[in-house]
Amino acid sequence: MKSSSPLDTIYFITLPENFKLAKKAMHIDPAIPLPVQKKDKDSPGSFNMEELTQEQILAGILTILAYDKENQNIDYYRSILRQARPDIKKELTEAAILKAKNEDFDIAEEIFSALRGLEPDDMVTTLNTALFLDQRAESYRRSGLHEDADACDAEALGYYKQAQEADPPIPDAFFNAGFFYLKQRDFHSAKDCFETYIALTCDISDEELGKSGIYKKERAQEMLENIRNQNMDDVQFKAAYDLISHGEEEKGLEQIRIFLQKNPHVWNAWFMLGWGLRRLGRYTDAQQSFLKAIEYGGDKNSDTYNELSICYLELKNYKEARKCLENALSLEPESTKIMSNLGYLELKLGRIAEAQKYFETVLEYDPDDKIAKQELEKLEV
Repeated sequence: MKSSSPLDTIYFITLPENFKLAKKAMHIDPAIPLPVQKKDKDSPGSFNMEELTQEQILAGILTILAYDKENQNIDYYRSILRQARPDIKKELTEAAILKAKNEDFDIAEEIFSALRGLEPDDMVTTLNTALFLDQRAESYRRSGLHEDADACDAEALGYYKQAQEADPPIPDAFFNAGFFYLKQRDFHSAKDCFETYIALTCDISDEELGKSGIYKKERAQEMLENIRNQNMDDVQFKAAYDLISHGEEEKGLEQIRIFLQKNPHVWNAWFMLGWGLRRLGRYTDAQQSFLKAIEYGGDKNSDTYNELSICYLELKNYKEARKCLENALSLEPESTKIMSNLGYLELKLGRIAEAQKYFETVLEYDPDDKIAKQELEKLEV
């Protein structure tokens, strides 16, 4: 039976005054109970003091830091950890980033939580937590877990805001938050972040910035120019996105049409109009909007072709649907969303074996993809 809480996996013990660990002595206050990580073989009442290791104590402390941040002895536990492992913050940060990169999200979350418990005021850890949650949201969304993705986005936003309040400021907090806001179609907030990033780095020489810093500065400037040139920080643009994404498509379409009257050559606006129409099942009108988006610059965006393919699928124009999906996949070769839609296209054509291959490929990229799993289960019935 699984433990109901990670805290159930630790003992609290009091060490005798003359007790020393075999590997390396740590300064231990015998009056304060120590958290000790249970061994897998331990059963109730089977703890053996002679088998106690330093690693068990350090693992127990990390569990407290991650899950019991109001513990009355937490400062003492922090001091033991730093004494035993002076480079613990660097070690844990590298481990958490690696786990996040490998999409081992539960362990990454636990490590980031322990890091925040170790140094609650460290804004770099706060920013890294925001980046981790941002990445996790993207993964969930690719897997069709939209509610989980939205929850991660909400958490990420909170950590981005905390990181942006750091004193002294952390330029990367604004750079990364800018791209987070772009994904949320909150172009006004994205613009503010990129402007702040450029202001914070304007007096830093290229030599100090280095190759990475120069690239970021150029990217921030590029994003700013895109937003300004296309007037995407307009209040109606943001209102349209919010309304459509929350199921109020008709109201959202009103807002984006007002925007298009003033900005008829903005491909993002034509895309949003098409997105709203497609959600309402108005596939012919949506198709025309997506074609306009491609005409005005949306041809570099895989989502434009993917959305257009959905319209063609519904209108039974399978030849054009395939062309669009192939274009989308050439722009984003590892997109499981596009692979799934190729699977749906094969299903529409009655090519079951080919559809099955696409859904299986999706699961090779993302074993947790909900949509692909469901489709394969249907095909196996």
